[in-house]
Amino acid sequence: MWLELQIFGFRALWSPYFFLFVIGLGVAYFLITGPFRSKWGIVEKPSNKQQVYFYIALLLLYIVKGSPVDLLTHIMLTAHMAQMAIYYLIFPILIIKGIPVWIWKKVVYAKFINPVLKVLTKPIISLLLFNSLFSLYHVPAVFDFAKSSQIAHTSISLVILIAAFIVWWPIVSPIKEWDTMSPLLKIGYIFANGVLITPACVLIIFADHALFAAYSQDGAWIQAMSLCVPGNVLQGISYAISGPEMFSPMSTLEDQQLGGIIMKIMQEITYGYILARIFFTWFNQESLKVDPIPAETNS
Repeated sequence: MWLELQIFGFRALWSPYFFLFVIGLGVAYFLITGPFRSKWGIVEKPSNKQQVYFYIALLLLYIVKGSPVDLLTHIMLTAHMAQMAIYYLIFPILIIKGIPVWIWKKVVYAKFINPVLKVLTKPIISLLLFNSLFSLYHVPAVFDFAKSSQIAHTSISLVILIAAFIVWWPIVSPIKEWDTMSPLLKIGYIFANGVLITPACVLIIFADHALFAAYSQDGAWIQAMSLCVPGNVLQGISYAISGPEMFSPMSTLEDQQLGGIIMKIMQEITYGYILARIFFTWFNQESLKVDPIPAETNS
């Protein structure tokens, strides 16, 4: 498959402009949290763990949005769903954990952001917001529309990404004033999240026909490919490519079913890990509250 993908060219495969954007984010993080932090009266450096979280997040961002994986997401729904799982479930957590608290405070307490965030991070609202947007995105008509133009694709992706940050904020917020849910409520919140995301996965897994024109109709597929392949390259090779199945060992339907399964599995792994972290942190805290057995005294 790799040799076949070479036909799309270096720019489509490696997105050099996006690579520079990601590098720019890394440099900005280094400067703001390093040499320039004194301008905000901050002395403490970000911890090693925070830096690791942030730079891993940037690496994942480039892999799913700039490397050949991004090109594959326009060829195989399997790659698309793996991209969604990383981009919306893992990437936001790493960014939230990686950015120092003092930066988050400047963001969430900003005049126009704070009142909106207070409403949107209410558990029921955040759950419904993210899962409704995610499910709506995978309605075939909406999905194909999102693949029809760069503006639609970028706008919809960013809206869902913001909703992903909002849905994770009540669980992993580094600011104590925003971390108000009890461990038991957090566990219930994550279970609810898993339940609400399931219908979209089930629709994709158990459909008996190809749902998305962007993967099954040549015209719609070529339009979707234009999101990551330069127009002059696409025009030059359009005569030689017949459709996504040319680059995939699976049929369109098999690819669609596997994509839904991968999304569900990656979601379960991510949620399971977060659940385990919450439970064992809670368990350890409760253990410390237990009064020690009093020592026997000699009568």
